[in-house]
Amino acid sequence: MVVVLGLAVVLAGPFLIPVSPLQGMLPAKALGDEDSQFILINGLEIHVKMMGEGEPVFVLLHGFAASLYSWQAVMEPLSQFGTVIAFDRPGFGLSERPLAWQGQNPYSPENQVALVLGLLDHFGVQQAILVGNSAGGTVSMQVALEHPERVSALILADPAVYNGGGAPRWIQPLLASPQVRHLGPLIARQILNRGPELIQLAWHNPALLSQDMLKDYQKPFEVENWDKALWEFTLASRPTDLPERLDELTLPTLVITGDDDRIVPTTDTIRLANELANASLVVIADAGHLPQEEQPQLFMEAVRNFLNKIQP
Repeated sequence: MVVVLGLAVVLAGPFLIPVSPLQGMLPAKALGDEDSQFILINGLEIHVKMMGEGEPVFVLLHGFAASLYSWQAVMEPLSQFGTVIAFDRPGFGLSERPLAWQGQNPYSPENQVALVLGLLDHFGVQQAILVGNSAGGTVSMQVALEHPERVSALILADPAVYNGGGAPRWIQPLLASPQVRHLGPLIARQILNRGPELIQLAWHNPALLSQDMLKDYQKPFEVENWDKALWEFTLASRPTDLPERLDELTLPTLVITGDDDRIVPTTDTIRLANELANASLVVIADAGHLPQEEQPQLFMEAVRNFLNKIQP
């Protein structure tokens, strides 16, 4: 009898915990800026911003729990070289957050790659330079591995290669169980409680963050169903095979890291640059996990030197 009661508590207990809807949330389009575009790519409404014209074309991919805002300080300088396309990956920013779908999971690693290709096709871009930060860097590398004809070069800022990719496979069935799914939005909401701590980790000098910058960080957490979508993204995530495939990446690559990255350790990014066949490494002083935000001028100096080297 005790065993039966214990099992009942385990199975039914989570459903007794209320998961109240978040109040005051808004549709994504209501939070867009004047230069925001909402474009249908592979059946998803994707938030995009663009600058510049001509070639090369840069596609910017942000990291986990971030948004295209992560590139705000370098979009205009990059646009002096060509066309710049920044977008919010599914589950983040102001892009659509579906909670039901048919076919491929919109939050899956495969769909992350397919979305980049869809974006290129939408704008008629045959080949692009992919610029990725953190988890956006790993997506960029996966695109280059699976569709090398569409990528001319990579610019990777603190890419999460060796320790990224979500929960281990053995725990994923537990996370996908009805009980944990019920509690998932509550778990996802903890990212708000950890916000100050994560900023302290991501920035070498958090004192540089203005109130306006903090508001831009906060904006995606005002979108309807952001918590449910973040949990769906977590469920769809899994470890990558990138460390075993690095020898396949032979295209020109710029690897950038802050010298004080406490999220993806600086030593990991240096290791990555050494293991890639055609990579240049730049370590930016007084920067953490987001060198393009914290030290945009030094970031652009590294990019400018790289472009001068690879372009005729």
